[in-house]
Amino acid sequence: MFKQTLLAVAVLSSLSQTALAEETSKGQILVLLSSESQMQLQDGKTLSTGYYLNEFGVPADAFMQAGYELVLATPKGNAPVVDEKSVTAQYFGGSEAEMQRIQQVIADIPGIDDTLSLQEVIDGGLAQYEAVFIPCGHAPLIDLANNPQVGTILTHFNAQAKPTAAICHGPIALLSAQQNPQQYQQALVQQKTPVASNWIYQGYKMTIFSDAEETVFEASLKGDKLQYYPGKAMQQAGGNMQYSEAWTPNVVVDRELITGQNPFSDKALAAAMLDKLATATE
Repeated sequence: MFKQTLLAVAVLSSLSQTALAEETSKGQILVLLSSESQMQLQDGKTLSTGYYLNEFGVPADAFMQAGYELVLATPKGNAPVVDEKSVTAQYFGGSEAEMQRIQQVIADIPGIDDTLSLQEVIDGGLAQYEAVFIPCGHAPLIDLANNPQVGTILTHFNAQAKPTAAICHGPIALLSAQQNPQQYQQALVQQKTPVASNWIYQGYKMTIFSDAEETVFEASLKGDKLQYYPGKAMQQAGGNMQYSEAWTPNVVVDRELITGQNPFSDKALAAAMLDKLATATE
């Protein structure tokens, strides 16, 4: 009898905690991540990539501490991969302890090892999400920049004027919100000058990893070359690009869109997103 009573109390306590979490949650933020970890370079070579630890983890931590739940999605519905180049204390103010803390934050996010697919997110309805966030690393160039499903998701948030945040290379995913994103990217890879068709962000002020920063990164590839520079791709599509000095924080806000230039823009981007969310609920 005593054990049954304890069990009943435990069940009630669990239900109460679940109800309290639902009551205190400010809503859900959809996080779009790449499914891929190998990016094509020129001459058929590949580059190991993934999400940047701080560019995903620092904003994610801020959002969750502010009371938002994160729902993770990738094109394939698989576990996203961290870019090992980002697992360094230099992106955390030199603090090894902070880097390890953010690693644990990411490891504890529900669904990190088994995300929803983009189709599952769309089928489940997009109205339930308060905002969408796109972290970085070069991986979004592989399967988020040329993806009609990403375009469907972004078009919803654009039409509803709901906050849409992307950092570093993450803004390249915005190119999917046009009539034929695959054709646009194919032209970029072929070193042509493409024309975006019905791009919903044309004329928006925005930023992305700058050409100056990309040149420094490309120099680390020991002669290998990227297929295209994301800054040029966004400008050719009609983005009103706004850059600060290389490797300094820079966040640009235009209407519902929030973009960060580089890894060092992580905290500022999270703050801008939370400000936008707070304004939306007033």
